[in-house]
Amino acid sequence: MRELMKKRGLDALVIPSSDPHLGEYVPDHWKVIRWLTGFTGSAGTVVITKSFAGLWTDSRYFIQAEEQLQDSGYGLVRLKIPHTPEYIDWLAGRMKKGSTVAVDGRLISAGQVTLLKTALREKGVKLTLKGDLVSRLWRERPPLPLKMAFAHPQEYAGESRRDKIARVRKRMAEMEIDYHLLTSCDDIMWLLNIRGDDIAYSPLLLSFAIVSDRQVMLFADEDKIPTAMKAEFDKDGVILLPYEMTEPVLGSLPEKSSILLNPATTSAALYASLPRGSGVTGEVTIPTRFKAIKNETEIRNLREVMIRDGVALTRFFYWLEQTIGRREVTELSAAARLEELRLEQEGCTGPSFSTIAAWNGHAALPHYVPSPATDAVLGSKGIFLLDSGGQYYGGTTDTTRTIALGKPDGDMKRDFTLALKGTLGLAMVKFPYGTRGYQIEVLARKALWDNGLNYGHGTGHGVGSFLNVHEGPQTIGSVATGDLKTVLEPGMVISDEPAIYREGRYGFRTENLVLCVDDSETDHGRFLKFETVTLCYIDTSLTEAALLDAREIEWLNSYHDKVWSELSPRLGADERKWLREKTLPIKK
Repeated sequence: MRELMKKRGLDALVIPSSDPHLGEYVPDHWKVIRWLTGFTGSAGTVVITKSFAGLWTDSRYFIQAEEQLQDSGYGLVRLKIPHTPEYIDWLAGRMKKGSTVAVDGRLISAGQVTLLKTALREKGVKLTLKGDLVSRLWRERPPLPLKMAFAHPQEYAGESRRDKIARVRKRMAEMEIDYHLLTSCDDIMWLLNIRGDDIAYSPLLLSFAIVSDRQVMLFADEDKIPTAMKAEFDKDGVILLPYEMTEPVLGSLPEKSSILLNPATTSAALYASLPRGSGVTGEVTIPTRFKAIKNETEIRNLREVMIRDGVALTRFFYWLEQTIGRREVTELSAAARLEELRLEQEGCTGPSFSTIAAWNGHAALPHYVPSPATDAVLGSKGIFLLDSGGQYYGGTTDTTRTIALGKPDGDMKRDFTLALKGTLGLAMVKFPYGTRGYQIEVLARKALWDNGLNYGHGTGHGVGSFLNVHEGPQTIGSVATGDLKTVLEPGMVISDEPAIYREGRYGFRTENLVLCVDDSETDHGRFLKFETVTLCYIDTSLTEAALLDAREIEWLNSYHDKVWSELSPRLGADERKWLREKTLPIKK
């Protein structure tokens, strides 16, 4: 890499962990950082200079990165603030006047390039977007996926393709926008009522789109679009164009056009191809706003999906308790068993992310994913954290439960309960319409803060409907996948996942998905609340009842009544008896 940099006169090379769509999960073809460094986390930025090679990542991955980067030649640089481009200040402070920094313009957002250019220009440093050196070196690079797209019927979507397009165009007219560029695949999947299989865990088709008042131009591999779907596209004014034609077609739009795009998800390369004199509105996209609010059909389907997912989780934990001590169970075999049980449920297509099955010390790593090198055997005494989700035609799930195998000690029960109080705090909150997620996050952290404790990740992320498991713009306390300006509205689904981690010992996280719903109308306005839609028992052997107040105990007991009533009719006799014991009420 340094030899190529020298030949091209480059003093520094920036490599983001992204693809041209700048989403969370990327195809193997774009997993450049994993190939370069061995680091397998989903978030990171590599910088290579003549004398330095380092990886910037956040606290979720510090321990993992230290282990994976050992003896690789790359050093770990710890982000002080998650999801921020701190490497920019590092480069600006070390590059000499006249130096040249390169980045592949397809893999970095227009917003970040603006920050990078500004910081480097002040130091007299040049920036080039022609920074693709990897293609020359990665000779056994995996090809781009070639899997077929498929329809997402209205029985799941709740709204036709034609109506969605009309809604987007109406909003464009209100904003006086000529063209709307869509670069996030989930936006396009929602708009066109289609899904794909190009990216692990998310049912997405690699594609771009441009919406105008007369047509929708879809840029995708034609071989991946079924004949029947092409015919439907023709009827609805959707024109199919080659994926690689996105830049030239975008550049050929009329000069002085008004164009709406999201700078955070639009690559610098695409942004640079915009027609001269065009008026750009940089904002969260219209489909992102619309799809965040689930319609009645999506909500009805989600409720059914949560029952099915709860059945799978219940059967898993029952199986785990019956199996531990009789035969070996490892983190990987546990995750595999859960996937088997989920796939038995009607409409499940697979996991919504890589399962976090973590025993004892591994549970202290928020985004730990077991591998053959780290796979731990579960014992009869300890803590097991399971963070997993499923993709169903009717919705997407994400649930975390932490259970004790054997009798937990007092420290464990205290930590678990303090984190649980945060989960309950959000579950029970009522708030006025217009509230933003960050304004209520303190409820998730207060019990921990009162005891000098905290966690380093966000509290809540939006969830798609048979789309991405992390999908904004709604968020609680983090902008990783969301937008801090977005208010919480009825129909939004969001996670509720406070936590506590003790390095080398254990981690506790109880995560539910909640649906924002109306509560009441008072003299002081409209009030909203959350309905917890996840259905899975919470391990009360880990709760310290003395730390819970009467309202929290009432909520927990009521929740367990609901879990029992919704799931028990679909369980076998032994499973029902087991779940009845797990959901018995607790007392102060």
